[in-house]
Amino acid sequence: MTNRLLFIHGLDGSSQGFKVQYLRQFYPDLLAPDFPGDFWQRMARLEQVIGDTTGWTMVGSSMGGLMAAVFACRRPGQVTKLVLLAPALAFIDLAQTPLPPSDVPVVVYHGRQDDVVPLEKTRQVAEQLFPNLDFHVVEATHDLNPLLPSIDWPALLGD
Repeated sequence: MTNRLLFIHGLDGSSQGFKVQYLRQFYPDLLAPDFPGDFWQRMARLEQVIGDTTGWTMVGSSMGGLMAAVFACRRPGQVTKLVLLAPALAFIDLAQTPLPPSDVPVVVYHGRQDDVVPLEKTRQVAEQLFPNLDFHVVEATHDLNPLLPSIDWPALLGD
């Protein structure tokens, strides 16, 4: 199975954002399309980008983390791993949008000083959806940009 690497930016992000540019230094084949529109328009675009292919490692930031999580729960056979950076999991109502848990390995980095996405609600939803979860609370704000160089990307994403 081919390992494919996808970055999903957040609400105000783009394919040219800091995190994409940082990761492309090490992973020049990183796929990072733009995702315009509301959440469900973005999800439709994500499904269009992925199609029926498998072997995806998804790195999602903020709303992009929520998108990656929803995709992995709905179509787990296509996802190998999730790395979620301050994922907006707190903003999905699982009663209104029920999602089946996924055993896809998930690594979350969430800043203790995040004033955009609530830490404890994010952890609660992550624990509910992903039994194979590695949740890191770090000293950072929502953007996590200063933290990126300290993350062991080869261990997370492969060489």
